Amino acid sequence: MSLKSAPKLSRYFENQMLLTSLIGLMALLLSIRVFAATVALTGAGSTFVEPVMTKWISEYQKKDASVSVNYQGIGSGGGIRQLSAGTVDFGASDAPMTADEEKGAQKPVVHIPTVLGAVVVSYNLKLEKPLKLDGTTVADIFSGKITVWNDARIQKLNAGVKLPETAITVATRSDGSGTTAVFSDYLAKVSKDWVGKAGKTVDWFHGSVGAKGNAGVAGLIKQSEGTVGYVELVYAAENKLPFATLLNKHGDLVEASTKSVSLAAGGKVVELMTKNDFKLSITNSDAAGAYPISSFSWLLIYDGMAKEKGQPLLDMVKWALTDSAQDMASSMNYAPLPKALREKVLARLSKVKVN
Repeated sequence: MSLKSAPKLSRYFENQMLLTSLIGLMALLLSIRVFAATVALTGAGSTFVEPVMTKWISEYQKKDASVSVNYQGIGSGGGIRQLSAGTVDFGASDAPMTADEEKGAQKPVVHIPTVLGAVVVSYNLKLEKPLKLDGTTVADIFSGKITVWNDARIQKLNAGVKLPETAITVATRSDGSGTTAVFSDYLAKVSKDWVGKAGKTVDWFHGSVGAKGNAGVAGLIKQSEGTVGYVELVYAAENKLPFATLLNKHGDLVEASTKSVSLAAGGKVVELMTKNDFKLSITNSDAAGAYPISSFSWLLIYDGMAKEKGQPLLDMVKWALTDSAQDMASSMNYAPLPKALREKVLARLSKVKVN
């Protein structure tokens, strides 16, 4: 080896050592970042709330990279079953758990209202004006008693609109659903034929067609003219599906919107919810301007969780009740919770035990 090549060889080894050090440092930093995501939370349930849950999770993980959250929209009934079985850390439902469901849970369950939403009667018809319906007419359509769109009762409510002589196809949920619970709860309040039939699952009339999730029902409506179904407002908006304006208990013809849903949560609702452990139906509200098929959506968490997951879950739920998170919900056609109710819920969350 010549004396001239020795410095070059030395620099070569120095560069190689530096490169090795840099690779080692990058690997260390990557391992620290992976290690930082120490808590993995899982949840399942409502498809009604799935769009805003997906948004919240995405934004929260930017705020706290140490927590990863996976949520599956499998229907409220499925979420309750998985929470009860202990296969998820939290559930989500658009209907409060029944007494029997709570008895079947491993620990006491706390119902946390998160947002308000609307269930709309969506349809596939080419009309020059939005369809107008009242409660008893909706109940009879979903009972199979009204079978064509130009039925005299529908035509009377839509004077001046030429309705087609088209058979009505009714689309419903085939899975255990909080959306179904909300919708059937409304039907039971406006029609004596539906009393005692409301719930997360319903025995629909022969000839109706079923699909899983709000997205599934929206798909059925979208693909076939003459179809009518019930979906959460967000899904109707996403799929550009028209939906009916409804006559409410007060006698107002109301379109579903964040404003009309918020009106259904007005009055003494906050007081009543607090007295009833945050479980309350607000369908068929008698408030002026209130949309009649409005509902809260709840997160379901155990009181007495292990601290490793319990505290991060509580922190995330508290964040979902902040102004910024509620504003996100509002931009997606959900109505935010009244501030007075959020304060009551936060006070309850401060009492949830973590072991």
